[in-house]
Amino acid sequence: MNVSSTDATPALETRGLMKTFGAVTAAHDITVSVPEKAVWSLIGTNGAGKTTFVNMVTGYLHPDEGTILFQGRDITRLGPRDVTRAGICRSFQIPQLCSELTVLENMLVSLAIADPKPPSFFRKARESESEDRAMEILKRFKIEEYRGRLMGELPAGVRKLLDIAMSMSGHPKVMLLDEPTSGVAAEEKFPIMDLVMEALAAENVTTLFVEHDMEIVTRYSDRVLAFHDGRIIADDAPEDVLNDPQVQRCVTGTLPAEVKS
Repeated sequence: MNVSSTDATPALETRGLMKTFGAVTAAHDITVSVPEKAVWSLIGTNGAGKTTFVNMVTGYLHPDEGTILFQGRDITRLGPRDVTRAGICRSFQIPQLCSELTVLENMLVSLAIADPKPPSFFRKARESESEDRAMEILKRFKIEEYRGRLMGELPAGVRKLLDIAMSMSGHPKVMLLDEPTSGVAAEEKFPIMDLVMEALAAENVTTLFVEHDMEIVTRYSDRVLAFHDGRIIADDAPEDVLNDPQVQRCVTGTLPAEVKS
């Protein structure tokens, strides 16, 4: 299913992605076209194929068949670092942070990794320009007050925000978020998503996020892709997808009992 009706080059496009692990088909003919500045969510039960899709787009897995295009460029066979440097970044369900470093030091490390200039023994990681950029990102996510705190001392919500903030180091054009509100208190989920969406919108980042919380999906998505058994079974506006009987039966479990039979 090709979902974009515009003639503009999509930010991200996949064509016929296929991926199997032995007898398990993790991705079957995944074809999507995501326009610039869109905010899409990916829903589905565990094992539905969401993470396989994200891993293929970000270079952690290569599809058995199909093509991945970023702003019209074929990136199908690039590895994770090259995909990141091209402009596609991701955050993880479990934040990928160094517990022995402070918030600011974590940011400086991520900036050094994202720097397109070749590493130099003589170039300091703590250059003033890098610190300025690190503090700019921390302020955007409203966590600058934690800059001197060790990551291991941070509340869960701040760790989530720091992980996403670090993903912004490379000035991404496309961001993939893996359950950005998992593991945080219920009262924190909307404030965290408000901060994340505001920060990404300020830099015109096209965003796809994996999420199990349908309140988050409804509130923040322009469009929803519903995965089941490695296939996309629905692809539309949030209200239409969440009211789809197949999605209610296979994904959300909200189909009335008398209809399920």
